[in-house]
Amino acid sequence: MLAFIIVMVVLCFGCLYRAWRGPTIPDRMVAIDILAILVVGICGLLAIETGRAFLIDIALAWIFLGFIGTLCLAKYL
Repeated sequence: MLAFIIVMVVLCFGCLYRAWRGPTIPDRMVAIDILAILVVGICGLLAIETGRAFLIDIALAWIFLGFIGTLCLAKYL
């Protein structure tokens, strides 16, 4: 389980790089959306690993905010 978390953290750094160096705004938007999905996955894995239910609540709030942010940016573009 720890290996999955490490891989997801490495992928988060890849998404941060793409969000920072993205040539266009849609590339940055997709990178930030994927970053939100990876953070939710990390929260889910940590919730399973530690048995703490509040991490699922954090993951749900994060995915709702990510979805709303993606909708707002898509409307802006």
